[in-house]
Order: sequence, then C-alpha cells, then structure tokens
Amino acid sequence: MEPSETKQLSQLRRGVLEYCVLSLLSSTSLYAFDLVRRLSEADGMVISEGTIYPLLSRLRREGRVSTTWAESVEGPPRRYYTLTPAGQRALLAFTADWRRFRDTVDALLPRDPT
Repeated sequence: MEPSETKQLSQLRRGVLEYCVLSLLSSTSLYAFDLVRRLSEADGMVISEGTIYPLLSRLRREGRVSTTWAESVEGPPRRYYTLTPAGQRALLAFTADWRRFRDTVDALLPRDPT
C-alpha cells in the first residue's frame, strides 16, 4: 500500500472509530482489550490500547458509555464499558448519516476502479 493510501485509510478509520466502538457495545459490555481485539479482527480497523483508552474516557465523560468493574480470573479486576441511552441515540444518528453519505460517495465513484 502506498503512503497516501495508508494516510487515507488512517483518516477514514479515525473518523468512524468512535461509532464502531459504540456499535460493538450495543450488544454487550466489553473491556478495553476485548474492544481492541474485536476491532483488530475487522479488516482495516487495526488499533492499539493507546488509541482506545483516550476514546473510551471521552465517551464516558460525554455520557455515551458507562462503566462497571468486574473481577477477572485472569488477573486484576476489569473495567467493562456499556452503551448508555445517549450512546445508543448517537449511534442511531450516525448510522443514518453514514448510510446516506456512503450511498452518495458510492454513486460518485467509478463503478470499476481498476
């Protein structure tokens, strides 16, 4: 991949990461490392714990996620993140905007870029 392509993908990822996290939390509570693992399994969404912790802190301050602590058999207690009603509303609004935006971009792009 060329440097300009890497930069483009990085910018796209940065723009949607918050909503990908909210989407993952819409079905279950997760801890930060599990979020990193699940996002890294998705093509093009490679991230690190250094990226996710500041994002989760901001989402908590904004009231989009809440947290609880739970004991872990594998080590120290873990902080689990759960989507709040405000987070659900933000995710639904983004989903509608994203679909409209995606459809517009798809209509403008060449059908076969190769």
